[in-house]
Amino acid sequence: MADPKITFIYPDGSKKEVEAPLGLSVMEVAQKNSIEEIEGACGGSLACATCHLYVHPDWWNKCLAGEDSISEDEEDMLDLAFDIREKSRLCCQIQVTEDLDGLVVALPGSNEDWSK
Repeated sequence: MADPKITFIYPDGSKKEVEAPLGLSVMEVAQKNSIEEIEGACGGSLACATCHLYVHPDWWNKCLAGEDSISEDEEDMLDLAFDIREKSRLCCQIQVTEDLDGLVVALPGSNEDWSK
């Protein structure tokens, strides 16, 4: 089976679909594909909020499955992020699985109606 695909929506509305190898975090996928808005300064150790993004509502529950549920530590870090919305997540905490093939996320500053 081919790697799952993730679509990142930029603040200007443009989109970038990338391959997302199983087992990586969405943050690692973003970094490997030069999505500069996802800094991931702490390397995924829940010590910053530089990998904040918005998860499309159709994918929200799938991004909460199993070990991907939002922890108290993630909630605390999200409090430090820019432009937090109802569907905000730290993408270092979302692991790529086959179930996430087609995942759609938006970067901070996006004007997607669903991200508000």
